[in-house]
Amino acid sequence: MNTILHIILLSILCFSTRAQMQVPGKKQDSLIVLMNGRAHLGNGEVIENSAIGFENGKIIFIGDARSLRLDLSKARIIDAFGKEIYPGLITANSTLGLREIEMVRATNDFSEVGLANPCIRTIISYNTDSKVTPTVRCNGILLAQIVPQGGVISGQSSIVQLDAWNWEDAAYKTDEGIHLNWPSYFSYQYDENGDGTVSINSNYLKDIETIKEYLLRAKAYCQTSHIEKDLQSEAMCGLFNEAKKLYIHANLATEINAAILMAHELGLTCVIVGGHEAWKCTRILKEYQVPVILHRNQALPPTADDEYDISYKTPAILESAGILYCNSMNNFWQDRNLPFNASQPVPYGLDKELALKSVTYNAAKILGIADRAGTLETGKDATIIISEGDVFDMRTNKITHAFIQGRQIDLNNKQKDLYQIYLKKYGLGNK
Repeated sequence: MNTILHIILLSILCFSTRAQMQVPGKKQDSLIVLMNGRAHLGNGEVIENSAIGFENGKIIFIGDARSLRLDLSKARIIDAFGKEIYPGLITANSTLGLREIEMVRATNDFSEVGLANPCIRTIISYNTDSKVTPTVRCNGILLAQIVPQGGVISGQSSIVQLDAWNWEDAAYKTDEGIHLNWPSYFSYQYDENGDGTVSINSNYLKDIETIKEYLLRAKAYCQTSHIEKDLQSEAMCGLFNEAKKLYIHANLATEINAAILMAHELGLTCVIVGGHEAWKCTRILKEYQVPVILHRNQALPPTADDEYDISYKTPAILESAGILYCNSMNNFWQDRNLPFNASQPVPYGLDKELALKSVTYNAAKILGIADRAGTLETGKDATIIISEGDVFDMRTNKITHAFIQGRQIDLNNKQKDLYQIYLKKYGLGNK
């Protein structure tokens, strides 16, 4: 019995040693200067030979390295010659840190039972020990919007930075919006053979009216004082004083139009999430100044009548119409592909620097953190990545340095460890 117990304990010890979490970066304690790299500022501008200095987690200067006239004798110099420098990428509409193994229910904490859960906060469920997070940030994603799912009103999202011991340290902006899943205009039915039929949802208008009544009751509650608190209604109050945004998950043009009109009627600041047919709604999006968080553009068009490549064309259409948008992956482990997803619209009419803007500055503006992140500017957080090549290119995207609020972070991850282990196993050495 003791022998068996010792074997079990030894196995647990070995597993825990192999599965140790990564230690967050050390707080910046000296001036760091990135020299001679090609800096993509995130706002469409590029400095070919840059000098970027940051101290105490903030960028204190940025400009052309050839015109720099500062005493750098006490600074830590990082030579980025021949490399590309970018703001840390931002992934929106993600369940990163809320999901670990999709087929193991105990590792998934992104939804709650019930149709209306506005008081649910994703930030307290965020798992900083996730083994997925290091695989995401090694491709340059350093900030994430953690979003709930399920029901009609899923709960509240928060912004996190991906280098922390716990969710309190990770919190970048908490409870910044409430997520509403708009009713589907179509109803889909499938038989036992998998054959399906599509029809107009007979409850569509009724479902919209139910949502509207729920929001009106919450608004009435928030405009009066109460001895006994209603947690659900309390959570909604931020929508009516513009402290929070209403993120409406809708895809079809009919759904997007109806969602925007309802939000306008109730005086709510809204963002469309998904937006597969946002390209059909440019007039109303522009009129009411509604931003769009697009799903990954590899998705098939929502209807058979759409052009096969419309998802790739949509960013350029929204850009030309003057509509604020950003790209997302609508996932967690796939967030590592965010830069490649953002670049795919480039051959379809989108400027490359604007593609970068869609996952940096645009995302920061939509999420309400543009005063701190999204661009390389004096006074903003030093959340920066350095790549040996084009961050948008799978072949050359190799992040060599990453900083979150000035802290240099570890770019290793479980997948890299396994790669090296099996190289050695088969006698291939380090590569």
